Amino acid sequence: MRIHKILKKALARVAPVSIFIILSAAALSYWQHQRIAEQGLARVLTAEALRGLHMGAIELPPEQRNEAIATEVQHMVGGLFAMISVYDEDGQRIASAVQPGYTDTAKAIAARAAVVSTGTDTYESLAVSGMRMLRVSVPLSTADGQVLGHLEAIREVHPVELETIHHSALLSGVVAAVAVLLATIVQFPLLTNLALANYRNAQLIMQGHMGVLEALGRAIAKRDSDTGIHNYRVTWIAARLGEAAQLSNEQMCNLIAGSFLHDVGKIGIPDAILLKPGKLDPRELEVMREHVAIGGQIAGDVGMLAYAREVIEGHHEKWDGSGYPKGLRGEAIPLAARIFCIADVFDALRTKRPYKEPFPFETAMQIMREGRSIHFDPELFDQFEAIAREIDELITRCSDRDVMHMTQQVVQKYFFFENIEA
Repeated sequence: MRIHKILKKALARVAPVSIFIILSAAALSYWQHQRIAEQGLARVLTAEALRGLHMGAIELPPEQRNEAIATEVQHMVGGLFAMISVYDEDGQRIASAVQPGYTDTAKAIAARAAVVSTGTDTYESLAVSGMRMLRVSVPLSTADGQVLGHLEAIREVHPVELETIHHSALLSGVVAAVAVLLATIVQFPLLTNLALANYRNAQLIMQGHMGVLEALGRAIAKRDSDTGIHNYRVTWIAARLGEAAQLSNEQMCNLIAGSFLHDVGKIGIPDAILLKPGKLDPRELEVMREHVAIGGQIAGDVGMLAYAREVIEGHHEKWDGSGYPKGLRGEAIPLAARIFCIADVFDALRTKRPYKEPFPFETAMQIMREGRSIHFDPELFDQFEAIAREIDELITRCSDRDVMHMTQQVVQKYFFFENIEA
């Protein structure tokens, strides 16, 4: 099921990009094909214009040249050309002719900026009065290379030609789109295999990290003469409350890691104090409280352990500011620490310890209600109270192995899969 979701996620990411590339390739191919077709038509028009204008007229003396060119131009209009104009080297028109039926079109084109001679062949596509016109500009040169002006020839592109160009360009666009689609289909298995490989590698790495967290949690529990199940139990309870509070994936990771390692600093507390059966005196109590700072130093700022710092350093703070080590008040206490504090106290009240029997559920809840707005975040406590009975009934009837399994499922959900999918 997870592999299916990963493939679906990969497809969801690849599909929009692929569609964009396919559409872009089709549009570019369509536009390029139309442009090439127009260029081909312009070359034909240029060649015909030069062929139609007898070059002998260009070689005549200036006083005879203009009259000869005007005569040639009158013979050229009709058939291929709709309009022809000839300009001298200064851009002054010296001759022009218009095919019957194109007078209004000629006026509309004349109102536009003329094509300026650049000494080379140029062309322009125009839309005039619902018609597609192609205008070419051809330099007129003598045999010795002297440019005497330029010829401007205009031809209507027949609707049949336009339709042919359109269909040809459309076919070119479709071929380009299909080619890109086939390339995408071929590459998709490679991309999904890469995504699966990355997912499996990330899983292995994350499993290693979580194995370290669990091992440290068990080591801390043994150091404190506990079986270690407390870490699993309180982590699961905290996770349930975190979900009820709608924590983000990252916040859940912080909460879970911190719950496993909340007392990691006890590694640095002397046995004489940590394992003392009786009540600690004020000096010993101060030493015991140092486990919070020690835990923060162990967690550090980098890697998986850094996830745990919020809970490690804040789970003994209290809502009214009477906690330690910093005396933080209200929302200044990290959210993960406020959630864990509720889970930790509930578990402490409801489980058997060497120095006490478990309190009944109602008694435990009454004790905690008295700490609302003093020890606990009131809003979070209300959310916890709404699910406390369900949590208690499930935890009570579960074996230690069941609790470990439920906790590992929570870890799997937020660290192994959801975090990768996010």
